[in-house]
Amino acid sequence: QVQLVESGGGLVQPGGSLRLSCAVSGTRLSFNVMYWYRQAPGKDRELVAGISSGGSTNYADSVKGRFTISRDNDKNMVYLQMNSLKPEDTAVYYCKNSGGYWGQGTQVTVSS
Repeated sequence: QVQLVESGGGLVQPGGSLRLSCAVSGTRLSFNVMYWYRQAPGKDRELVAGISSGGSTNYADSVKGRFTISRDNDKNMVYLQMNSLKPEDTAVYYCKNSGGYWGQGTQVTVSS
């Protein structure tokens, strides 16, 4: 079965960086459009970034210029490089594939 497992979250100070990883199994990554979402306490889950099978990317306005989504089809991995982090980036981050499968999420907390 398809499984997505996120890792790389943690506590970071404002202005810091984190790289999230999403390990995909049970499907060939190259066939999938992949997404990163996040959900902050008391808020709806929102789309952060997406990457097509061909490598085209799109980002939420709130993260443009700070976050970078990438993929390694050979390793079946998707990444989210997050730079210049702000307290408002605090959330649980999830990866999702175009087949509708979600990971369990990884917590990112930006605080001094």
